[in-house]
Amino acid sequence: MHERLGPVLLDLAKRSIRQGLKGGGQANIDLSQMPGELAEPGAVFVTLKRKGELRGCIGSPLAWRPLGQDVVENAYKAAFEDPRFAPLEEKEWAEIDLSVSILTPPQRMSFKDEADLLGQLRPDIDGLIIEDSGRRALFLPSVWEALPDPKSFLAHLKVKAGLSSNHWSKDFKAQRFEAIEVMDEGES
Repeated sequence: MHERLGPVLLDLAKRSIRQGLKGGGQANIDLSQMPGELAEPGAVFVTLKRKGELRGCIGSPLAWRPLGQDVVENAYKAAFEDPRFAPLEEKEWAEIDLSVSILTPPQRMSFKDEADLLGQLRPDIDGLIIEDSGRRALFLPSVWEALPDPKSFLAHLKVKAGLSSNHWSKDFKAQRFEAIEVMDEGES
């Protein structure tokens, strides 16, 4: 994966957010001046926390555009376009902890029932994408910190998808992925 790119990805995310705070929209990056891996397809989630609480999180579950572009656009959206939060304000910036999670391609899981699915989950390792009844949701592996029990993890993810916590059907689908999270705490 792209562990050594962590500082570069964090810098791109910060530049994008700082430009947004100045009213300049998303940062324009010249990928030709960056390490070659930033021009390759990549999928990231950018997470903002303020005083330990989620303040924004937007990302791409699949690699469909250059990694550098994915970081810049998702950082901007996490700060200013996450529908769960008001746009980030300049006065909050110094209290923001920023992280970028680089995702592996999701792998479809095979299971016979919910108990089988729960038995396959690897706490602190797996991120999970679920899909059923036209609804879909994703949890990053870092969510295991708040929900360390697989049953609770899955129940909360179902609710996030707009399903009941005990929902199950024969058409239920799940994909797992891993992520490398790089963090930069205490922006300024």
